[in-house]
Amino acid sequence: MKTLVVYYSAEGHTKKIAEEIAKELEADVFEIVPAEPYTKDDLNWMDDNSRCTREHADPSLRDIELKASKVPNWPDYDRVVIGYPIWWGIAAWPVNSFVKQQDFTGKTIFPFCSSHSSGLGESDIELKNDASGGEWQEGYRFFQDASAQAIKSWVDTLR
Repeated sequence: MKTLVVYYSAEGHTKKIAEEIAKELEADVFEIVPAEPYTKDDLNWMDDNSRCTREHADPSLRDIELKASKVPNWPDYDRVVIGYPIWWGIAAWPVNSFVKQQDFTGKTIFPFCSSHSSGLGESDIELKNDASGGEWQEGYRFFQDASAQAIKSWVDTLR
């Protein structure tokens, strides 16, 4: 079974978790990168004028252009692990943009999120609803500073 770990990381927390998952599963990695990356000021959810706050308030702004959305050898992957930070109880918008552009038919998808305080919410269900095909599994929430042991424990459930 060939596995791909796909992730978007705004501040590096999800990246750390995704890389550890990929190492444990001996998986390939694909990073979701917005064409216009988010700056620290863009991510200031306490500022009503920050980019992410404006996008949260107006869902029409959440269709984020990506640098690349075509994954090399996409048909070769049987399992896709998708990681993202939680923004207002849902997946960070670049992940939705990625998911909407893929055909997941014939793949099993394992979503995970990272967060300091928020739960998974219905982010995994919303991603499944945005997706074309695939067998979507229940998502998992990691604390943003998850330990290698916590990550390994979850990965062991995927084997």
